[in-house]
Amino acid sequence: MNYFFFWIYTLFSILIHLMALPFLILFSFKAKYKDSLPARFFLWKNRALKPDGIWFHSCSFGEAKAIKPLVEALPEERLRMTTTTQTGFEAIRGYTKESRYLPFESLLFGWLKPQKALVVMEAEFWYLLFALAQSRGAKTLLINARMSDRSFPKYQKMAWLYRQIFKHIDEVYAQTTVDKERLEMLGASNVMVTGNIKLSKLPAPTRTLQKPTSLLLCGASTHEGEEEIILEAFMDFKKEQKDAKLLLVPRHPERFSKVAYMVERSAKEEGFSWQKYSEQEDLASDIIIVDKLGELVNLYAISDIVILGGAFEPIGGHNAAEAAQFGCKIISGKHYFNQKDIFEAVEGIAVVEASNLSRRLLQHGLLKPTKIKSKTDISPIIESLKKEL
Repeated sequence: MNYFFFWIYTLFSILIHLMALPFLILFSFKAKYKDSLPARFFLWKNRALKPDGIWFHSCSFGEAKAIKPLVEALPEERLRMTTTTQTGFEAIRGYTKESRYLPFESLLFGWLKPQKALVVMEAEFWYLLFALAQSRGAKTLLINARMSDRSFPKYQKMAWLYRQIFKHIDEVYAQTTVDKERLEMLGASNVMVTGNIKLSKLPAPTRTLQKPTSLLLCGASTHEGEEEIILEAFMDFKKEQKDAKLLLVPRHPERFSKVAYMVERSAKEEGFSWQKYSEQEDLASDIIIVDKLGELVNLYAISDIVILGGAFEPIGGHNAAEAAQFGCKIISGKHYFNQKDIFEAVEGIAVVEASNLSRRLLQHGLLKPTKIKSKTDISPIIESLKKEL
């Protein structure tokens, strides 16, 4: 360990924490952060994990769901989970009671207990997390690691920092050979290409829904600015396909009310019916706002066309394979840079400019049903973790 860097970094993280305290207190009153910020930055109701477990850390809801195949291969009593987001916490607490919000780095010294292994998902590069976990006996793994075309130049500018981080990561499992090469340029060692974990075991429906006889569109995992684009395209489409229905599924729960208001206004102007899925699940209306978590895969199973959000704005895209497993026709925007490898593994996705969504939707007869060309083998990761049990 480079002790000079370790203590300089530690002092810097403490300083950042102290300077941010007034803002953290203020933001803690917002619904989106009311649980995560007090837990992460003040350790409010956030006791330490039990020691001697296999500790998984993932950030978002999607990442937390993606680790399920790994979780299922290990004894439940050994599982330890952390996350940084409220939606991520909703996912991890279904795996084990030993689920927590990850404290900010300066608070890890007294909070972090010795574990058998630390498994970090994708791009959660927290120096003290890796350094302290490793120094207290944990094997450290970075899984599903990626370096997109967009993000790699930014990482290169901070290569001196990532070289220090990778000194404390024992094994790295990359998505592609390109990711492997880029990670090694930043100082990673023991890098193995295993593919994208999100393709290893896709989420299955939790229940069977009754499919409407009409054409069913699903605007999935949408972000700010995307609902307007999808609604406008649907209004044009509805003029030709009068019995079509739209499922609109915002990505973040805190936006449910805002999107519902937007839909109510648009539906009233056009004379369409609409409903909230949380209040009525019969899919009887022209537009249905899906304001419940965990329902998207059930809806994919009955959808004819999926308009995949996260790529009509520069968000990075979402997992197209979850819909492709059902053969849905998929339309995406061009900003899918965080999901490039998944898009390459799925055949038939139509990528369009936001301004051309309406036209492409009207040509839906030319869209092809999608299919997944390749999946992932996660057995090397499982074998590595089982050695620590």
